[in-house]
Amino acid sequence: MATIWKGSLAFGLVNIPVELRSAVRSEHISFRLLHSEDLSPVKYERISSRTGQTVPWEEIVKGYEYEKGKYVVITDDDFKSAALESSKTIDILDFVPEKEIDPRYFEKPYYLMPIKGGEKAYALLREAVRNSGAVGVGKIVMRQVQHLVGIKVVGDALVLEIMRFESELIGEDEFSFPDESLVRPKELKMAEELVANLAEPFDPSRYKDDYRANLMKVIRARMKGKKLPLPETDDDVADTKVVDLMARLQASLANGSKKGKSTASKGVRATAKSGTSTSKSGSAKKSASSSGSARSPRKKKTA
Repeated sequence: MATIWKGSLAFGLVNIPVELRSAVRSEHISFRLLHSEDLSPVKYERISSRTGQTVPWEEIVKGYEYEKGKYVVITDDDFKSAALESSKTIDILDFVPEKEIDPRYFEKPYYLMPIKGGEKAYALLREAVRNSGAVGVGKIVMRQVQHLVGIKVVGDALVLEIMRFESELIGEDEFSFPDESLVRPKELKMAEELVANLAEPFDPSRYKDDYRANLMKVIRARMKGKKLPLPETDDDVADTKVVDLMARLQASLANGSKKGKSTASKGVRATAKSGTSTSKSGSAKKSASSSGSARSPRKKKTA
């Protein structure tokens, strides 16, 4: 990954030489707009909404719409007067307990890479942040734009995350959410049981972008001159029916327990099968007894 920014990380009187490199990669599939007749790329034109004519670049200015249909023009000099002085320093202003920061503030991660000569100070800050459980909150100016940032520890890396300012978040008080008084204790207990049954350690490799995979299949088929059949799906109609929540929870819990039982019964059948090598009659008896032992837990499960 290419270096995005190079400078120093400052906290107190300590300056650590670092550079920024992206911690994520773009997985989106891009497309070009083409003319259907000859597949030639289509160019974007700058068309005036009033005259319908193409406007040359030298006649285009930037405007801020302060009322519907009313604009104030902002010139290059205006942008220069508002621009912040370029800085080569990430200034950590505070160290804040990570659990106190709303996850909605975090936006995009970057790796902070130590530059030669800064390895010891880098490792020292990393371990101090790790042991404190804190996030270093500060500011950085990149391409004349100031960003709020948070500095965390991920493994052996210091990770800088671009953060949103408070004014960028929409408060939950601007919406109406269901009150907890709607929750009945029995339903809550069953829902908690369902959550417990589905609890697993986080493994990001289990979650794949199915749409992207399907789209790449379509693209590869098209490259070979083939066309994949459309899947048979129900009409995309929102289900507005009132559901029996208890029935759904009970069915979900039963489905979860069946999965666990089927795994156990497979083990019983495998054990029974391994013990059938003595004689035909003996194997028949063992098969009968093993099948019986395999069936009995099913009965209990059904009940």
